Amino acid sequence: MINPVSRRRRRLVQAATVLPALLPGLALSQESAKSSAYVQALQGGRCVVLIRHAQTVPGIGDPPGMRLDDCSTQRDLAAEGRAQSRRVGQWFRRHGLMPSRVRSSQWCRCLNTAREAFSAENFGSALTIEPWTALNSFFQGQGNRQTQIDEASAAARAIAQQANHRHFEVWVTHQVTITALTGRYLGMGEMLVLAAVGSGLPLQVLASGLSF
Repeated sequence: MINPVSRRRRRLVQAATVLPALLPGLALSQESAKSSAYVQALQGGRCVVLIRHAQTVPGIGDPPGMRLDDCSTQRDLAAEGRAQSRRVGQWFRRHGLMPSRVRSSQWCRCLNTAREAFSAENFGSALTIEPWTALNSFFQGQGNRQTQIDEASAAARAIAQQANHRHFEVWVTHQVTITALTGRYLGMGEMLVLAAVGSGLPLQVLASGLSF
């Protein structure tokens, strides 16, 4: 007769052996579910993809004396951030999703995220990247937080009124701007889908949790 304690131990050993083999498949399944929610939202159109700039060199904010016209004075993308940005664009291409417009903060880490993502390498010809002050950072006192948020919110509501249901925009910006618009925190290279679902109602997050 097999000792009950030995039987339990054997089951635990078997579970410890099988579980690691199942975990990658589980992670892929969860990632696929997140991806599907994004695709569905974007195929419905009339929405905005907010992307936090990709991985930067270490640091918080920008060095003293930062200038918008000189990337060397800013905290810019790391090599991994450029690769991460290209993966963002590859995701859009793989799912047959073409933004109607790509707008970015004037900061180099945002502009370069957008340029790497929506490059000719990914889309055959590079998409136009439009610098937009409404997406700028106000972390270190630059800009005008309320004016920028009001302008971005109004733009999201205008997109929701587009007659073309395929229309969606991509906005590349900073954590502070994303949090001000949505109340959410995103990691670098993560994105969410935002839409205005009704006049006077708060902007609604349709999909979140997908990172590259």
